[in-house]
Amino acid sequence: MEEELTNLIKVWISALISISYCYYISSKLPKGFIRLLSLLPIFITFLLLPLLLSSVHFCAISAFFFTWLANFKLLLFAFDQEPLSPLPSNLSRFFCFSCFPIKTNIRNPSSNRIYNKPISKWVLAIKLLIFSFILHLYSNNYDRSQSAFLALFIIHVYLEAELILVFVRALLSTLLGCDLEPVFNEPYLATSLQDFWSRRWNLMVPAVLRPAVHVPVQRVTAPLLVTCFFLLHGVVTSAEIAIKRTRWLPRPHRAVSGLAVAAFVLVTAGWLFYPQVLRNDVHKRVINECLLVIDVVKHMLSIFLM
Repeated sequence: MEEELTNLIKVWISALISISYCYYISSKLPKGFIRLLSLLPIFITFLLLPLLLSSVHFCAISAFFFTWLANFKLLLFAFDQEPLSPLPSNLSRFFCFSCFPIKTNIRNPSSNRIYNKPISKWVLAIKLLIFSFILHLYSNNYDRSQSAFLALFIIHVYLEAELILVFVRALLSTLLGCDLEPVFNEPYLATSLQDFWSRRWNLMVPAVLRPAVHVPVQRVTAPLLVTCFFLLHGVVTSAEIAIKRTRWLPRPHRAVSGLAVAAFVLVTAGWLFYPQVLRNDVHKRVINECLLVIDVVKHMLSIFLM
């Protein structure tokens, strides 16, 4: 664990050095091809940095902030596009704006309407209780079928991602006085697949990366079933939009459509997406790391209370 924390510190120091290079050197170059060429070593560095970490959580978080988010923002920066242009006033703000989904443009707050609402404390407390209950089931070797475990693990992944982002949001709000772009907007309340993918799940794609050319990149060895999951959702979402436009069928009640969407997402994810995670035992590493953190916290509390 100590070695992994050391590697994590090295990764973030390397990221800070890379962003400093972008701020002090690349920003002085003319926009366009020359600046893009100067940023190529940083793109490669951010692709490789998460690979230095063996922890699933540390690797996934670093990949999210550096490989995905920072690289796309720096790509826009090469052509003098928002959110990194105009250049922030200091390095710390440039680093945060590059690596975190921070709102830098509030000229049109109405464009995000309901998505800028902070999560309710009651909702956050309920989600934290559910997440704690799931970890409690893991720690007690809860006897479950594969279908029940898949449903449980899907909920676990969503709750953990949202809780991590809530923590990052609170930290950045305290340090910089700024807010984060929302990533989720209560996806369990989606009334259609169009609503789920465009307004409630992974909102940073349209909110942060809309100006860029978004090209989904997969490893050559990516399983076919994972690709089929996204293809299936794309086809069904397109069919849903076409049916809505023709108005052949009356719209169902929100409760009915909400349950149908939740069932479709859970069933297709359990059928096509998450079996690949289980096959590589990633879920075991995720669970063990969560339980390890709980044990460390319990140990620290027992020392503090003694």
